[in-house]
Amino acid sequence: MEEQTIIRFENVTKKFDETTVLRDVSFEIEKGKFHTLLGPSGCGKTTILRLIAGFMEPTEGTIYINGKKVNQLPANKRQVNTVFQDYALFPHLNVFENVAFGLRIKKMKNAQIQEKVREALRFVNLEGYETREINEMSGGQRQRVAIARAIVNEPEVILLDEPLSALDLKLRTEMQYELRELQRRLGITFIFVTHDQEEALAMSDEIFVMNEGVIQQSGTPIDIYDEPINRFVADFIGESNIVSGKMVNDYLVEFVGKQFECVDKGLQANESIEIVIRPEDLEITKPEQGKLEVRVDSQLFRGVHYEICGFDDAGNEWLVHSTKKAVVGTKIGLYFEPEAIHVMRFNESEEDFDRRLEGYQEGASK
Repeated sequence: MEEQTIIRFENVTKKFDETTVLRDVSFEIEKGKFHTLLGPSGCGKTTILRLIAGFMEPTEGTIYINGKKVNQLPANKRQVNTVFQDYALFPHLNVFENVAFGLRIKKMKNAQIQEKVREALRFVNLEGYETREINEMSGGQRQRVAIARAIVNEPEVILLDEPLSALDLKLRTEMQYELRELQRRLGITFIFVTHDQEEALAMSDEIFVMNEGVIQQSGTPIDIYDEPINRFVADFIGESNIVSGKMVNDYLVEFVGKQFECVDKGLQANESIEIVIRPEDLEITKPEQGKLEVRVDSQLFRGVHYEICGFDDAGNEWLVHSTKKAVVGTKIGLYFEPEAIHVMRFNESEEDFDRRLEGYQEGASK
């Protein structure tokens, strides 16, 4: 709904000399949610963040914040604050003065500054750290100082440019929980940039998957994972088995020379398609009991499951996540339910994909 939209891009293109980094991008950001821009390096996600912040202007198209065009509105006039990858804290200032910096620039009264800084530090669980020097803080604590400095100005949107990338794995996981909980408590719109798919899936209300300056697909983490729109999204979000095939009819697909029941609909008979089956949706059986037969090529123990790689007779590679152990060099069967088969049309637009998915869901509910 329009009143819930805080940021809107309309046909935004950004060029640097002859290089186009964003190509006719349109999307909306809903108020009070955790949104993630996800994609490989150089895909344009940080450029979107900088355009929202006002650090640059679009080459073409229009950007709206709260329904007002802001293409040429200076960064200091926008209700937006940015948490940078390196946090951009002042090493010569203590925690209190780092958080208070923006308030002092606004010439706020000292009593108000004291109250607002302490409240911001309480929100990020850093009460009592006011006089601590920045170089005495851990990576996670520095990140929280940067977030406190962002929220103390009471922005409507907080932009986070890969703020977890410099942390070790354990601290990074802890900070994912903290950031998500902080966003829920504050109720502020967060726009988070990352190239880490697991991070995006764990933290987001909505994900925008980007590649080569274009938003490939947007949706909830479950939507993106279970219903990828194309090969890039299927391959980038989690691990996937992707093979070519064709649609036989509304209930059958054909791949690796066999026909299988499926539930995805909305495609034409004999239409060329790509099939996606996630590794965790494949069950190891005896060769004669499986829908597919593969020869095991390699096996790795991943703690909670074995990662098994094998090839069928047509030369297709199959990745399996299973609690069962296989034997390298032997043949195994792979069983899967019709619901495990996800059908992708070649070069389908997101609008056509959404219509097809809605049609399938409406039919399934009747």
